[in-house]
Amino acid sequence: MTRYIIIGAGAVGASLAAEFETHGIPYVLVGRGAQIAHIAAHGLSYRRPGGHRVLRLNTADIATPPALQPGDILVLAVKTQDVESATEFWAWRQVEDAGFASELPLVTLQNGLTAEDIALRRFDRVYGASIRIPARYTVTGEVVVGGEPNVGIVALGRYPEGIDDTALSIVADLAKAVYLVEARADIRRWKAAKLEHSVTNAVELFAGAPELRSKAAAGLAQEARAVLIAAGYDPVAPSEWKIDISSWRVAPESGIEPGQQSTWQSFTRGTTSEVDYLNGEIVRLARIYGIAAPLNAAFQQAAARLALEGRQPGTRNIAEIFGGIAG
Repeated sequence: MTRYIIIGAGAVGASLAAEFETHGIPYVLVGRGAQIAHIAAHGLSYRRPGGHRVLRLNTADIATPPALQPGDILVLAVKTQDVESATEFWAWRQVEDAGFASELPLVTLQNGLTAEDIALRRFDRVYGASIRIPARYTVTGEVVVGGEPNVGIVALGRYPEGIDDTALSIVADLAKAVYLVEARADIRRWKAAKLEHSVTNAVELFAGAPELRSKAAAGLAQEARAVLIAAGYDPVAPSEWKIDISSWRVAPESGIEPGQQSTWQSFTRGTTSEVDYLNGEIVRLARIYGIAAPLNAAFQQAAARLALEGRQPGTRNIAEIFGGIAG
């Protein structure tokens, strides 16, 4: 029987565990620190448009990880900056009556284009996923998800390309857990499209007039797309979905507010952010292919300064960053 080892108890990992718990899909949620300790002791406070529940979940602390079995699938739900250490930790764990965990399937749920290549250094079967889920984790022990009627939208495929029976099995389980999901053989294109959108998360860190913030976001995305195309990527268009996503939305008054995506949440909690793997990934590709990416470079640097100074989102005006470049 397939069991999912969900590594990371933040918004994405904890909500996935909550849905697996609700729909009878075997799993263990593995985390660290106050979050997993709270969930183990008191349950997960899980808020969705349909209501609020406190769920008792199958949990393990990373200090005492679960014994691995041959049918397990590892799901990496940590941030991109933690993928290197997480794959190093898990790859060489022993599987009962078998070899190393590096032979088990590994699903990567990270934003950006880096996680899968890091994972392939240690794992033979990597399944990339592009996931859109309006979720918030800013309070210990609580996760809010605003997607309705489905939790989120997922494209998943074997990395770097292809679809196999394992991919189809994972897709079926995610569908059972009320995600809108489809298998895609060209997962790198879907990851690229998500990155084109994710670079705009940096705008949420700064205050300013809505029109200037919108202009900055559009500029970041446009610059990212140009760099991705020059680097040989072909980001998918929304029209390429085969499943019907037209009725999916972020429910009003669900607790999910515009401008509070994962990067904003990381800064709010005072933890490291993915900026170097979002805007920084565009900057890296631009340098390799000889293209200018001044907007993404400026926002990457501004986010780094905000973190170094220990400042909260909204304490610096976006005009300081974007005004000079745009002007």
